[in-house]
Amino acid sequence: MVKLRLKRMGKRHYPVYKIVAADSRFPRDGRFIESVGLYNPNMNPMEVTLDESRVLYWLNVGAQPTDTVRSLLRSEGLMLKFHLTKKGKEAGEIEAEVEKLLSGRDAKLKRSAEKKIRRKISKKNKKAEGDKPAEPVAEKSAASSEEKPAEAPAEKPVEASAEAPAELNNEKPAE
Repeated sequence: MVKLRLKRMGKRHYPVYKIVAADSRFPRDGRFIESVGLYNPNMNPMEVTLDESRVLYWLNVGAQPTDTVRSLLRSEGLMLKFHLTKKGKEAGEIEAEVEKLLSGRDAKLKRSAEKKIRRKISKKNKKAEGDKPAEPVAEKSAASSEEKPAEAPAEKPVEASAEAPAELNNEKPAE
């Protein structure tokens, strides 16, 4: 059975994948029938280049894409194009649907990029607010005394009486 799958290439910790049509019995990085594209996840946004006619050919003859390749084909609009041609739609309708899908994807990517930028700006603003010096204490106490109602004067401390035991008067007992 023929599968459309990824073949790992590139350097260590920097993978680049070929999208290939290969017999399912062959190893992942082994022999393949035909290379139909390239996938580079290291770019932002990720880079996917496909030979559309060859991908559609392999799908039409029964090649099964792996989950990752299927999601890549879906994001590029090829799975939609394949399904619409299977249903017998005309080329004009297919192109309009694919264009609608891709424009929606581009708008979504643009919104997410703007959201990331806004998040970074708000983090910088919060960090800048944290670096500001605190208000002087005198201003805070003056402001707080204006808001609070006037308090009753504090009571005088109780003085030690002669009748109280000597320990309470902080005196030594008479001997």
